[in-house]
Amino acid sequence: MRISDLKTKEVINICDCKRLGYVGDVDFDMESGCLLSIIVPGPGCFCGFLVREKEYVIPFCDIRQVGPDIILVNVDLDKATEKCGV
Repeated sequence: MRISDLKTKEVINICDCKRLGYVGDVDFDMESGCLLSIIVPGPGCFCGFLVREKEYVIPFCDIRQVGPDIILVNVDLDKATEKCGV
């Protein structure tokens, strides 16, 4: 599977059935070539003029299933949320 294939899939958290968005980036181990995590841009906020303030960094171990059009994850959003560098 290519990175471009991942970017067309919607990420859904099976804990609360919440749609997190689409894969925006991935994190690889450069030495082994293994996928470490997927990064999903968080929701935009109106007060920040639709600038994304958060992103979800979801470790590979939390990915439960990759289907033809969705990726199911089981993740605690408080632990997976990081502030974006502005």
